[in-house]
Amino acid sequence: MPVYTLAIDIGASSGRHILGCVQDGKLTLEEVYRFPNGMVNRDGHLCWNLDELWTDILEGMKKCKALGKIPLSVGVDTWGVDYVLLDAEDRMVGDSIAYRDSRTSAVMDNLSDQWLYKHTGIMRQPFNTVYQLMATPARMLAQAERCLFVPDYFHFLLSGVKANEYTEASTSGLLSVKTRAWDAEVLAAAGIPERLFPQPPLQPGTRLGELRADVADAVGFSCDVVLPASHDTGSAFMAVPALDDRAVTLSSGTWSLLGVENDEPIVTDAARNAGFTNEGGYSGKIRFLRNIMGMWMMQCLRRETGNRYSFEEMATLAEQAAYAPVVDVSDNRFLAPASMTDEVKAALREAGAPEPADHGELFRCVLHSLACKYAQDIRSLEAITGKPYAALHIVGGGSQNRVLNQWTADETGLPVYAGPGEGTALGNVIAQLIAQGEIAGLAKARAMIRRDFAVQTYHKMKGNRE
Repeated sequence: MPVYTLAIDIGASSGRHILGCVQDGKLTLEEVYRFPNGMVNRDGHLCWNLDELWTDILEGMKKCKALGKIPLSVGVDTWGVDYVLLDAEDRMVGDSIAYRDSRTSAVMDNLSDQWLYKHTGIMRQPFNTVYQLMATPARMLAQAERCLFVPDYFHFLLSGVKANEYTEASTSGLLSVKTRAWDAEVLAAAGIPERLFPQPPLQPGTRLGELRADVADAVGFSCDVVLPASHDTGSAFMAVPALDDRAVTLSSGTWSLLGVENDEPIVTDAARNAGFTNEGGYSGKIRFLRNIMGMWMMQCLRRETGNRYSFEEMATLAEQAAYAPVVDVSDNRFLAPASMTDEVKAALREAGAPEPADHGELFRCVLHSLACKYAQDIRSLEAITGKPYAALHIVGGGSQNRVLNQWTADETGLPVYAGPGEGTALGNVIAQLIAQGEIAGLAKARAMIRRDFAVQTYHKMKGNRE
């Protein structure tokens, strides 16, 4: 009999229910449900529609029942930093405001960047939870009794258990980089009530319990609720079929997260100045990585061209274009511009570069800029860690962009191993299967991925690594 676990993987633009299965020693994935996601404007803020997402979570679980494929467990992963405030009756206090909202700009300078980095290991970003909570009206904080990150909230709705998961919590700028528990000094300095975080975060692989009775009745079955690495990057890193620690990992989706896993955090001034952050990973690892704007820029350009082109067509047009200038794709000006097209052109004008003449040149600018940034950040990583790296592993949806993969190989001078494409969902599934005793640890899981999933290899064709 096949053994299933259900990964509910929710990204900023869409979500999916992925059944993971181990049968006769082979690991497979099956998408059973997909649904849209996006930010909505409420009272002048960009917010998430969590009620709609919850409806889709239930619909996808009903689909598992209809297929006769009942999972042993279910776990949810999402993006990082965003949260829900609950009052004493477990009602939401306000909306769940999205990380691309601009509300934090007025409070970011209230805490020393250097001081916060030494405490938490988290790079200063306008979307960090610590700044979001500092920007929350005092009356709302006074009403709130608990803060749950978005995947925590869905796990609560599924199981009835309120708990924070470690990898998601680690993105917040609220955890001590030394103890990996809530940092009381940071909470006090930021004016955040300690009661919002009454227990230390739980590790991925923790069983919260079974589905609530009303949820089980609604979907037609019961199963365990098991915490994955609920920050999507934490799950994606688990799915990397790397052979040794000489490889850099790139989780490529809406965001590009480039880095390595370490046993201990790196909180030097050099790391901070280079823009690297320390996030919690599976089995106590620390993901030392750089946040790069990623495929978000291409998603915006596609929308702004009326969805005229597929992502493959955009890559082909970029490949055919002759255009050299690049932009800094880590610049926060690209976080939530009114028009990505106009913002890219403005950045080029300010740099004294000619504007793209057509869509192909615009697409080439962004994709080539991403490849150049990956190369730059790998060089920074080598300088900080003192290690030369021998390969780059790319997982996630962006790993399917053949043009970007080739340009990345050209710019880095490293072999690029691209795939699997469903990195996040795969990592989510793996964490649950390990917790259920179906796979004997992460090393075994990665060996299965190398055997059972396609990985494309790209080598440098032109240019030199500087």
